[in-house]
Amino acid sequence: MDFNMKKLASDAGIFFTRAVQFTEEKFGQAEKTELDAHFENLLARADSTKNWTEKILRQTEVLLQPNPSARVEEFLYEKLDRKVPSRVTNGELLAQYMAEAASELGPTTPYGKTLIKVSEAEKRLGAAERDFIHTASVSFLTPLRNFLEGDWKTISKERRLLQNRRLDLDACKARLKRAKAAEAKATCEGDTVPDFQETRPRNYILSASASALWNDEVDKAEQELRVAQTEFDRQAEVTRLLLEGISSTHVNHLRCLHEFVKSQTTYYAQCYRHMLDLQKQLGSSSPSTAFLAWTLTGSLVREATRRARSLSPTWNCSAKKAPFWAPAHSGLGRRGQAQPCHLPCLRALQLLRIGRLIHPILPMPQLSAVRSPRG
Repeated sequence: MDFNMKKLASDAGIFFTRAVQFTEEKFGQAEKTELDAHFENLLARADSTKNWTEKILRQTEVLLQPNPSARVEEFLYEKLDRKVPSRVTNGELLAQYMAEAASELGPTTPYGKTLIKVSEAEKRLGAAERDFIHTASVSFLTPLRNFLEGDWKTISKERRLLQNRRLDLDACKARLKRAKAAEAKATCEGDTVPDFQETRPRNYILSASASALWNDEVDKAEQELRVAQTEFDRQAEVTRLLLEGISSTHVNHLRCLHEFVKSQTTYYAQCYRHMLDLQKQLGSSSPSTAFLAWTLTGSLVREATRRARSLSPTWNCSAKKAPFWAPAHSGLGRRGQAQPCHLPCLRALQLLRIGRLIHPILPMPQLSAVRSPRG
């Protein structure tokens, strides 16, 4: 128990000394040991690697799993060291809905048959997506997490130790500086009682001269400074080696990035192949272009006929001989006399002519029912 109390008191004294040194450095009242430029560059490079690795990791997780609730659930399972349950992909869920719809609407109908074919393709797409997520997680996300949770934690721990060793070193430098200043002052003024508050309390024999006491204090401060300098240099070398290992981390992440691109290429190639097969399957059963054109043209003709029949019986039918770009006010009646034309009439004729351009075999409908009684 006595040993623990002494250790606790010693740790408290060290912590207080570091806090005082740190505070004085912040206020510019104490000198700070600066690291060399190469070491500072290594620190900046390590911090940049850590920050960008976190961003890439988070965004890749969003790419593989857009649902934030699902990501939180997977994170909790990993922290609890439990197996993440299998989750149905969006493509597989869509395939299930299409298959159920085809079964209910009729699997023998054209719509039902198409739903079944598309559902099978979506199911294959969902399986390919599942394989891609698993491959990307193992080959890309796992190495990034290992760096952040393993190597980076070790680097951060050694950097904190280096910071503490630097504070101890600077505190010893400040103590030695004060001791030398007090020794010089005592030498100039003669024998005086030393002010122990300027350095550190020591159990000295007061019968000795003040100059001898200050000499002892300077010797002890120099000894502590040498020990602090040795510990600082050793810790700086350990931290330097870890920071230089960031280069090997970049090489490892580069290899993992190539694996991620390879898996992504394979995934999109599978998706393209599945959709190409589906398109070929649907091509034989899709409506023909001629049928679609006939349907569209027939709709235009019916609409034009309806509009023409709904016009006033006094409409001058000779206007239908005018080109479809003729202005609405330039209709020509019998005997070359200008007659007013209805704008809706010309629009109806435009629809008729557009229909003939799309499908030339369609005949122009007979508009005799709307001819003027005077015609």
